[in-house]
Amino acid sequence: MPLHPQPSPDRGPRPAGARIDILLLHYTGMRNRDEALARLCDPAAEVSAHYLIDEDGAALLLVEEEARAWHAGVSCWAGDSDVNSRSIGIELVNPGHEFGYRPFPDAQIDALTVLSREILARHQIPPARVLGHSDVAPARKQDPGELFPWERLARSGIGLWPGEAAFDPEAEIHEMGASGPGISAFQNALVRYGYGLTPSGRHDEESVGVLHAFQRHFRPASIDGRIDPQCRAILGALLACAAQEH
Repeated sequence: MPLHPQPSPDRGPRPAGARIDILLLHYTGMRNRDEALARLCDPAAEVSAHYLIDEDGAALLLVEEEARAWHAGVSCWAGDSDVNSRSIGIELVNPGHEFGYRPFPDAQIDALTVLSREILARHQIPPARVLGHSDVAPARKQDPGELFPWERLARSGIGLWPGEAAFDPEAEIHEMGASGPGISAFQNALVRYGYGLTPSGRHDEESVGVLHAFQRHFRPASIDGRIDPQCRAILGALLACAAQEH
């Protein structure tokens, strides 16, 4: 797809032998595109991404893929806390929750779809490792948020989405409680999928934060922080899909 170069100085080398196996999606969370671009190219900010896609679909190349951009921050996925070294980051212009969060325009998502397909083909990134910033940094981040069309992307071959059976409207939805073996089982399943979490058997603050991230990605219609049968069904479906990738 057409890319407009706008080099950012905020970059570094990837470690020798590092494999790129995560595509990480963000929103800019700033008032407009110009503010976001200025920050992503500011040496003092020490923040960047490989690509920036505006709401009209125009895409900028900020950091070449072979270099390490600084977009994930303090983060973790599948036990690895150096997400920047193994990921490609795409920022989507959107004011975010702080400045008037809104749906992502079709032109922007269409451009993201084309670019993502190219990236996934170049690096053979598995669908289960197409992630949002909130997935890898649930205690700090909400982006790209509950308005991001994850299901639409998955239908285009980008990322995972659970099957319709996981969203059975007749399924009972109730909180499992604050502690117990069911909590431990669910926490361990989140860890198997990749979320950074220390299973405690208690639905404590860390657990609730991770569940919010999980729901924001996979059940955006209800981000209530509760472990319920529907969340368990969704996670089970995702783990089954991820296992088929190997």
